[in-house]
Amino acid sequence: MYYTYILHSNSINKFYIGVTENPSERLKKHNAKNKGFTNQCNDWVIVFLKPFETKTEALSFERQIKRWKSSVKIQ
Repeated sequence: MYYTYILHSNSINKFYIGVTENPSERLKKHNAKNKGFTNQCNDWVIVFLKPFETKTEALSFERQIKRWKSSVKIQ
């Protein structure tokens, strides 16, 4: 099972969209201040999670959300 997820950080008021097989483990990595966009803070929370049977489906939905380019639509 794959998941498309949306994270939100209150401290920077930003969203992050991604795909994973293990949402809880992925959230820990985002909050561990590794490289990349999410290292700006460590208060990320999952605000949306949608399961898919295949990685292709999850990635397709991730791209659809990213095309919105609007936090209002994402909310």
